[in-house]
Amino acid sequence: MKLVGKVAVVTGAGQGMGRAIARLFAQEGAIVIGVDLKRESVEETFSGIDEKCLARSLDVTNSEDVKCLFDEAVLKYGRVDVVVNSAGIGSVDALVDTSDESWARVTGVNLTGTFYCLREAVRSMKATTTPGSVINISSTAALTGEGPAHYCASKAAVMGLTRSAAREVAALGIRINTIVPGPTNTPMMKGIPDEWTEAIIKGVPMGRMAMPEEIASVALFLACGDSSFVTGQNIAVNGGMAFI
Repeated sequence: MKLVGKVAVVTGAGQGMGRAIARLFAQEGAIVIGVDLKRESVEETFSGIDEKCLARSLDVTNSEDVKCLFDEAVLKYGRVDVVVNSAGIGSVDALVDTSDESWARVTGVNLTGTFYCLREAVRSMKATTTPGSVINISSTAALTGEGPAHYCASKAAVMGLTRSAAREVAALGIRINTIVPGPTNTPMMKGIPDEWTEAIIKGVPMGRMAMPEEIASVALFLACGDSSFVTGQNIAVNGGMAFI
């Protein structure tokens, strides 16, 4: 029960890594506000778990809606202790086939959405003097370049955002870190052609994909006091694919 009494916001909580993180945080005693485009998917995440958890619909690319969510959290609970920016999307566009709309959509969710939630997290933590933890989710594709250009670029930018923001707010007791997963058994991976998936797994020294729960365990470490002196770090969880 490492998060008893903590208030956590988890984006992308309707499936994949976000779902695993939201469930684990709730099981560890946190009040979890889980958000996704479809509220129903978050309600499924919390099925059979503590009734204190809240499911909300949120488009992370809408800055006003993001602000309203954090305002609601502070109004209801007095503070936000932990934020996990897990909302993300991908595509299989080749560089020359990437439309303006596809570029804007992928970078909008993966980078701009992460920025909006990070900004509101820091604002709320500063206002309530909460020594909080923000956890961003990147991808090993940002290091290897094995993926569509807009996806790799957005995930690489998340790591730079983490390092800059962490230095800026470290003296306030707000910690900001990034988890950099390798291929993980999530619905997003199921949208990738089989030959791509096979090639990716061949590049993993451990010879398999991660399970979402393995990513969630690292998020728990970064959310709780066990990582009290860890900030500005990009932590690879990728079966040995690459080291940062």
